Amino acid sequence: MMDLSIIIVNYKSKGLLKQCVKGVKLLPLKLSYEIIVVDNNSQDSSVNMMKEFFPAVKLIASPVNGGFAAGINLGLRQAKGKYIMILNPDIAVFEGSIEKMYEYLEKHLEVAVLGPRLTSPDGTRQVSCYRFPKYLTPIYRRTPLGKLPWAKKSLRHYLMLDTDTAKIMSVDWILGACMFVRAEAIKKVGLMDERFFLYFEDVDWCRRFWQSGYRVVYFYESEMVHYHQRLSAENPGIKGIFSAATRIHISSWIKYLAKYLGVKDNFSNQRQ
Repeated sequence: MMDLSIIIVNYKSKGLLKQCVKGVKLLPLKLSYEIIVVDNNSQDSSVNMMKEFFPAVKLIASPVNGGFAAGINLGLRQAKGKYIMILNPDIAVFEGSIEKMYEYLEKHLEVAVLGPRLTSPDGTRQVSCYRFPKYLTPIYRRTPLGKLPWAKKSLRHYLMLDTDTAKIMSVDWILGACMFVRAEAIKKVGLMDERFFLYFEDVDWCRRFWQSGYRVVYFYESEMVHYHQRLSAENPGIKGIFSAATRIHISSWIKYLAKYLGVKDNFSNQRQ
């Protein structure tokens, strides 16, 4: 069996995609691996770029943009690796970081999902591990209500800003921008839920891994750079309430609440 399948979902990010794939291929990886690029109908010549510069990379050109989860699932259905690495095009992988995650999962069979430490290009830490959201968390994040004192306290808890994250530790969920996942666990838990077009598919997936008896771990010892800007930052304040990103976020949040309404978690002891 191949050691690793790296799945990259692209939507209108041709330049970032090119640099991401090039960066991975330049790594002296000590693992057998494949790269699977799923293009979600970008219509920006991303597919032609991949064919020209990376003809050996497995390319899936979706005729529609079914969303992030649907794109990931297209890749998962063709992946052959013992482990799956989900990677956003806007992430640069440091040498040795992949091998560290692989070795950790080889030694910790109870862990299904591993997330690296993500930093900004200037070296500052980005939030990439979280607690499960409460009912009003998305509202606080997407509207001016988040500036209220009790909302700030709630968001600090959600973002784990009240916790020392400079260590390896179990967390509720890992950001989908980079996830290292055990393929055997995916067979048990299932693919990502495609009802979530964008946002909450990673929250939902991690919760399902916990429910199935696995652990989700934030792996501080592996670092990657994330060239990321939150879509909501483009429309701060009251304008953000009416942005497309906010509408999609709130829609996914409602679907998440509906899915887990009345569902009692049975994995609190596992997170200790």
